[in-house]
Amino acid sequence: MSYEFERKVNYYETDRMGVVHHSNYIRYLEEARCKWLEDIGMPFSVLEENGITIPVLEVNCSYKYHVTFEDSIIIRPFVKEYTGVRMTIGYDVADKKTGKTVLVGQTKHCFTDKSLRPISLKKYAPQFNEKFLSLIEE
Repeated sequence: MSYEFERKVNYYETDRMGVVHHSNYIRYLEEARCKWLEDIGMPFSVLEENGITIPVLEVNCSYKYHVTFEDSIIIRPFVKEYTGVRMTIGYDVADKKTGKTVLVGQTKHCFTDKSLRPISLKKYAPQFNEKFLSLIEE
């Protein structure tokens, strides 16, 4: 399943050189991840109602090209790895107008209960486990 999240760059997100400051991409990835989960029927609110949180353990970004104020980017999140306890989400970010790759990144996560103890979705919430399994891209 291919998913696309479109995001227009705001002026305040640019630096003195007029390009998006590198730190903003982490926010963009989170926005895309949250909207993606919402659109596939697993919004954070539903996960949290079921006692599940998904903290970020690691973020890696490789910046390939820049975008500027009023450019639009397309973010494509996808599940790279999933064990039931941990998950890695990959991101391809492209300039909408040119198609150039802007960023390639990934975030690593674990699943926890409300007290932040690691859990296995296989046992804790099989319905969510099945959904995440269906999202793995080879």
